[in-house]
Amino acid sequence: MEFKDLKAFAAQHDNYEIRVIGHAGSRFYQVELEDIEGQRHMLTHRGKPVLYRALDDVYLELKRAGIHRAYLVQYVPHDEVIGRDAHYQDPLTSRMPLVF
Repeated sequence: MEFKDLKAFAAQHDNYEIRVIGHAGSRFYQVELEDIEGQRHMLTHRGKPVLYRALDDVYLELKRAGIHRAYLVQYVPHDEVIGRDAHYQDPLTSRMPLVF
């Protein structure tokens, strides 16, 4: 999902969730939108995933899109290595609310 599509989606819908995914061992963040149908869309630029170096950059970008709430989700690959499902897929146990 390109930024312009995210902005248009946020203006037309109110039942969606924005996740800011932080990867363990990395200083980069990705933005993911989950719509009411449960489909996930990564924020992209020219078809490639957008990576942010700081949460402040994510905040500014989401505010420009008219979004004021998101959830920070930590992705820890350890779970997959030992055979468990990744926890970042379970929004109730792995997310922290962000309001900006």
